[in-house]
Amino acid sequence: MTKHSKKYNRRIKIHREGRTTIAILLALLFILCALGFWLNNPWIFVAIMVIVACLLCFSIYFFRFPHREINIDEPNFLVAPADGKIVVIEPTDDTEIFHEKRLQVSIFMSPLNVHAQWYPIEGTVIRSEHQKGKHLQAWLPKSSTENERSLVVIETPSKTRIALRQIAGAMARRIVTYAKAGDIAKRNKTLGFIKLGSRVDLYLPLDTEMYVEVGESVTGNETIIGRLP
Repeated sequence: MTKHSKKYNRRIKIHREGRTTIAILLALLFILCALGFWLNNPWIFVAIMVIVACLLCFSIYFFRFPHREINIDEPNFLVAPADGKIVVIEPTDDTEIFHEKRLQVSIFMSPLNVHAQWYPIEGTVIRSEHQKGKHLQAWLPKSSTENERSLVVIETPSKTRIALRQIAGAMARRIVTYAKAGDIAKRNKTLGFIKLGSRVDLYLPLDTEMYVEVGESVTGNETIIGRLP
């Protein structure tokens, strides 16, 4: 059993959520270059140029969107919905979504990870909603229920329901969720994007077979993390 089953492709583009930010920084950099000819103090000009250039480079890196295409014949395999590190795999009393005991799997994303999210399995989106909240550190357990978050519930063709939560972190101030109720969830398709440090929680049936462990790093739309019963 391999954890990876993908079609390799090195194409990397800028995610649509970052295009406006990068365009503004490029325009600012161009304006500073033009104003530099009229500044009396070149050191101030150089310092501002360096700061803006660093912000531009970080934005390009942060909003990178690598092309990943996974090919799986087994419909019950779960693929990591995001890049990051597994910080939680444990049974939990779910009192908000399914109102029963579920297996919670949490992936923490640092600011250096790709911040797009993919559908972990195919099916139908039966619920999608955004909830306001705090901006606690994303690795804290209570961030799952107290932070700003978006919820997506997917029903597989075999009628198994799983939930995915996009959770904002201390620095993240915007969660984008493309998934809407009634949408068809397909592999290789993104369901959203979270800016800066953040976290993704999965709520799975208790008897889900897991192929990853706490502390392990996973790659979104590439690492097979488990199998539904």
